[in-house]
Amino acid sequence: MARATLGVIVGNRDFFPDALVTEARADVLALFEEMDIEPVILDAEATKLGGVETWREAQLCADLFDQNRKRIEGVLVVLPNFGDEKGIADTMRLSGLDVPILLQAYPDDVTDFSLARRRDSFCGKISAANDLRQYGFAFSLTDKHTIPVQSTEFRADLDKFIRVCKVANGMSHARLGAIGTRPDAFKTVRYSEKLLEASGISVSVVDFSEVFGWANRLSDSDAKTIAKLDEIRAYMPHPTVPPEKLVKMAKLGVVVDDWMADNDLNASAMQCWSSLQENYGVNVCTLMSIMSNKLMPSACETDITGLASMYALQLAAEQPAAIVDLNNNYGDHPDKCVLFHCGNWPLNFYPEGEAVMQIADVLGTTLGNDNVYGAIKGRAPAAPLTIARISTDDVNGKGKAYVAEGQFLDDPLDTFGSSAVVEIPNFQPLLKYICKTGFEHHCAMSPAHTADAVAEALETYLKWEVHRHE
Repeated sequence: MARATLGVIVGNRDFFPDALVTEARADVLALFEEMDIEPVILDAEATKLGGVETWREAQLCADLFDQNRKRIEGVLVVLPNFGDEKGIADTMRLSGLDVPILLQAYPDDVTDFSLARRRDSFCGKISAANDLRQYGFAFSLTDKHTIPVQSTEFRADLDKFIRVCKVANGMSHARLGAIGTRPDAFKTVRYSEKLLEASGISVSVVDFSEVFGWANRLSDSDAKTIAKLDEIRAYMPHPTVPPEKLVKMAKLGVVVDDWMADNDLNASAMQCWSSLQENYGVNVCTLMSIMSNKLMPSACETDITGLASMYALQLAAEQPAAIVDLNNNYGDHPDKCVLFHCGNWPLNFYPEGEAVMQIADVLGTTLGNDNVYGAIKGRAPAAPLTIARISTDDVNGKGKAYVAEGQFLDDPLDTFGSSAVVEIPNFQPLLKYICKTGFEHHCAMSPAHTADAVAEALETYLKWEVHRHE
């Protein structure tokens, strides 16, 4: 399967040289093949040179897009010359697509301004943007105003755009599951389900009384129980975990898996303490780690907007994300901190073979060690870092988010649970921003640099207020 499927509109204006359009189509198709992108593009014979200029050509391109609407994740508009801004906007309107749009324009060669090679795409891009805005379409831009399709810089633009498409489309159709109510002490993770729904994010809920009831009715010999138990045992070492605790985890895992499948959910957030330990007798961290590792992210403490943050980072990086506490200072270094949780991070956050399942040390102090088996002890190694937090601004009636980049570090740290030492440039102003604007103590993290794509998707296409920390 291709990494992405993009519709392509090649703009044209008939008094510019035909060769420019033919060259651009060839450039785009060659680049798409290299980057494993499937194009939905008019045949060269369907219109003049396969470009879009007239109303009739816009209709033909729109019909093609409509036939492929379930596959098209975004639209690339290519301007080898000035193009026809009305044809581009009409195509998008007639197609009925509601996906991200990227505007590209070829640069002129200032040493050859002849009638045979002059493009005027610099000006045409401004006109295309103006018409799209008049028609009510949001769109993305390349880093440079004009850029050749075959350039390294445009390859980076297109890679970012694909990530923007993944986030914007995924978030606007996300189905999240809330398993259990939030811990009573954690008012910080309250959110507006209605504001999320206004952006296309649905939340399904289930009470722990139902979950525990379903789990307790499963037998040890049930085929699903055995299969889930085998999965848990194979996932990571568990030398100190009693066998009966692994069975209880397996039954709980079966119930959660079935509930999510029945409701077509992409991700889940669980009340990970203290009803779980007091009434069922295990921690759910390992199960959450397994789900996140399979790109079905799972967040602690029924933190639904933290879960949405994980999902956004996962979509952008195309690899698992995790939820963490912005937990501790690291000495007196202003740009470093310790990220921590009891231990539900997916395996890509631990060095291979070093993570181990054990008790949740902190919870064990009040809930009893026998009730908190299932947390993961491990340390994240040096890697790129993006953190993000989505929240609902209930007072102002909108979604909001912040995104920042930094690095995971190998600086020394001797502690329990799952932990990481990170460095984020200019971190102190970000911490002030988080406190003053009412963001939560949780954030999501990803071992990749994707802040620009996440910010673009949430701000441009979901219309949220986004702080891109620099």
